[in-house]
Amino acid sequence: MRPPRLDQLDDIDRNLVASLQANARESVSELARQLGIARTTVIARLARLEKTGVIAGYGVRLGQDVLDASIQAYVGIKLAPKYGRDVQKRFARMPEMQLLCAVSGEFDYVAWLRADSPDRLNDLLDEIGGLEGVERTTTSIILARKVDRGGMS
Repeated sequence: MRPPRLDQLDDIDRNLVASLQANARESVSELARQLGIARTTVIARLARLEKTGVIAGYGVRLGQDVLDASIQAYVGIKLAPKYGRDVQKRFARMPEMQLLCAVSGEFDYVAWLRADSPDRLNDLLDEIGGLEGVERTTTSIILARKVDRGGMS
């Protein structure tokens, strides 16, 4: 069963999710205070949001100094037909692969990579380009973040 969309949630759930997106370590007491509801209500709603898959997990956002010390790139990847599943399995084993999205348009996938050096990024791109089924890649290195709402750090 698919989780409900954000627009299908009530105002309290949407505000709870937004608060957690801003700071996933916020205490239940503070969340209750911010939302003007009881702690037990926050606990029950969090449990329901987790159970229904609205909240899929909690993560760590790296500080800007850490991000600035790495090199990040988006890679458009064009595959030969019927290679998607095999290539996805290989990508899943690459710790530098931060995100892989199936997309419409010119490419089949767009990957977000974070490497600790230009040399490591170059090695990753060679590895990706050398995978059986990968027909073509196009890489864009991230130079600066102009808007960052915390979704991809």
